[in-house]
Amino acid sequence: MSKTKPSNESTHLDPLEPLIGQAALMRMWLAGVDFKALARQLMIRTECNPYDTHALMDLASIMYITDHPDIGLSLQEYALSTQQIYRLPTAKATVTLRVLAFVVPGNLMTNTPLEFLLEDSDVSLELFYLVPSGALPDELPEHDVLFVAIGESDQNLPLLKTLTGVLDDWPRPVLNRPEHIVRLARDTVYGLLSDAPDIVIPPSLRVERGFLQAIGLGERNLADSIPDGEYPIIVRPVDSHAGHGLARLDSADAIGEYLLNNSEGEFFISPFIYYSDADGLFRKYRIALVKGKPFICHMAISEHWMIHYLNAGMEHNAEKRQEEARCMACFDDDFAVRHATAFHAIADCMGLDYLAIDCAETHDGKLLVFEVDTAMVVHAFDSEDLFPYKKPTMQKLFDAFRQLLLDCTDCEPTEDRHP
Repeated sequence: MSKTKPSNESTHLDPLEPLIGQAALMRMWLAGVDFKALARQLMIRTECNPYDTHALMDLASIMYITDHPDIGLSLQEYALSTQQIYRLPTAKATVTLRVLAFVVPGNLMTNTPLEFLLEDSDVSLELFYLVPSGALPDELPEHDVLFVAIGESDQNLPLLKTLTGVLDDWPRPVLNRPEHIVRLARDTVYGLLSDAPDIVIPPSLRVERGFLQAIGLGERNLADSIPDGEYPIIVRPVDSHAGHGLARLDSADAIGEYLLNNSEGEFFISPFIYYSDADGLFRKYRIALVKGKPFICHMAISEHWMIHYLNAGMEHNAEKRQEEARCMACFDDDFAVRHATAFHAIADCMGLDYLAIDCAETHDGKLLVFEVDTAMVVHAFDSEDLFPYKKPTMQKLFDAFRQLLLDCTDCEPTEDRHP
């Protein structure tokens, strides 16, 4: 992969219609738009013009949103064989800043959710999809900031390492440098934060399938991998997110059945930490750090330890929503202050301009860290009728992210810049 220079000329083809984009499609999905009808319209466009890459990419996004990832990836790869650069619609007529993002094919949790962070803004965003067999073109669209949005994973590791050298003398400011993104593997994060002040993070050990199987058969001891060697443990496949393949195993006997249902070759195992509060409920927070400053994205409250906002039933429980609203209203003066030392340590260890954390609080008031990543989904798509407190809270994050981009440039609003 060779270094490249910006160009005033876009290298992508001009599609018949603009890209809809993941942010707009997600809003449409949550609003109940008939995706079958929309998908048919997009397919007709591709039948009329097989080079309508915007239609193909929007179809891919629909497949990801509706949980058909294999079809989504195939559509993406087909579109990328023709075109690798995609410009997102800009909400404002006047563009203040032009951002070029390096991304890779995949679902909504594969890259930093820049579309969601910059929705309704005056920032122009172009996505350059890097593929393993490809290279940067000789010229790229002119931009004011380059953002490396590629998420950490085994698959992306070689690419991130290659980009480290490519970006050493990039002619524009670079945010979220690749050599810092590679620190986000679960076991690496544990190594970096295990001794950090005011933080509790369970050991996360990477093991091969055969090793885990041997523990289940009694041929190896759990203590060979986890310090205290006690159950229950948490198991998940390497590179899995959003609870895919995640399970709590209460004894060695449960390992065999788990492996029957999960065919992956490597797993992370960790001790299970009981983090329910006195009322028996579990509370998990998603926090974004922008230049080290924390912003709350959501607080999920559930009767079950494996919490995701969508399965916590927040939309069906007014008391849970009221608690989340109170948490968001006093976050800057309460949660952020209590855990200021922990947030500072995370930002310092990771060295990233933007990241997100899934966390909770221990019984003795420390920050319990589950995951640190740059590709966690953060958004303002929830119903304003049910969640009136969400949009202004998320706008604080979006404004801070926009300011992060502006602060690394000398850009001012320019009337002749148009998306």
